[in-house]
Amino acid sequence: MVSMEQIKQLREMTGAGIMNCKRALEETKGDTDAALAILKQQGLAKAEKKAHREVRQGLVQAYIHTGGRIGALVELNCETDFVAHTDEFKKLACDLAMQVAAMDPSFISSDELSEEVDPSQACLLHQPFIRDPQKTVRDIITETIARVGENIKVRRLARFELGKE
Repeated sequence: MVSMEQIKQLREMTGAGIMNCKRALEETKGDTDAALAILKQQGLAKAEKKAHREVRQGLVQAYIHTGGRIGALVELNCETDFVAHTDEFKKLACDLAMQVAAMDPSFISSDELSEEVDPSQACLLHQPFIRDPQKTVRDIITETIARVGENIKVRRLARFELGKE
């Protein structure tokens, strides 16, 4: 039998639905780590199914670093205006703009690269996420896709630094 406390803890860790957390814990006989792996796998599968959906809504998020010497703009798209106005989507957009300001990616994905460039440095989606270096930016976006149930894509980015062209 799985306790409500275990379900609540797993839900807080993953953002997955209560019933999904309960099923994963029951399947793993209460092993939180194994349940976490199951939910992550399910999230990746959900995100993969949504990857080809068209994204025409979203927002443009700005981030200006303290002191005003560095700024970034990110266009983040999703499928519906409803999701674009959720706190989770807005937080993702803000985190991505901060990532661009901090890490200065030149490209969004490795599809745009030549072979001699390191994708983990030059590509936003391949960079370690600044708030959790154990995950890449792509992982963070995939997790958000699984939670909100819509495809999400970074369309454009720009970084500005005073005195740098």
